[in-house]
Amino acid sequence: MPHIPLPEQLPGITGLLEYRLDTALPIRELTQLLLRGESTLSQGERELIAALVSSRNGTNFCEAAHTKAADLLLGENATALAVKQDIETAFISGKMKALLQIAALTQQNGKAVSSEAVARAREAGATDREIHDTVLIAALFCLYNKYVDGLATVAPADPAFYEMLGERITSRGYVRPPGGYQQQTH
Repeated sequence: MPHIPLPEQLPGITGLLEYRLDTALPIRELTQLLLRGESTLSQGERELIAALVSSRNGTNFCEAAHTKAADLLLGENATALAVKQDIETAFISGKMKALLQIAALTQQNGKAVSSEAVARAREAGATDREIHDTVLIAALFCLYNKYVDGLATVAPADPAFYEMLGERITSRGYVRPPGGYQQQTH
């Protein structure tokens, strides 16, 4: 049960964003820019970062939502699962392995991101902007995970909910629909 009154039909971060529209606006804009804006990393790769960090933080709602978004954007459901189990054995590029390791280090503690981890990413072809955006996405999802869990939001158990949410995330991004979500049950 959430620590503050939230709309029951809006689980996870959605209810929190509707609760404070003024703080939600910059959160949504930053998320849209980082996960859907122009980048040399694909949208699916950026969703992998969000799913990995949320998984390592144990935030069920965010992990399920961003895993499903990554699955849909990548066109399969094996990569996100493999990345969450073991980055190094996942069937992804060396550059993504290095960037996901940076995301994992950021999730542990920003100071854990070492010169060696950054050098590995550069050697694998990562640009400074990709390294920057990886750290920022990872840090942002640590914030979201703490926000969602710190206020004890509801995480639906039904996988169909996350299928719908993943489709919503991939089709409309992170922008609030006109009128919000008050009338929607998803």
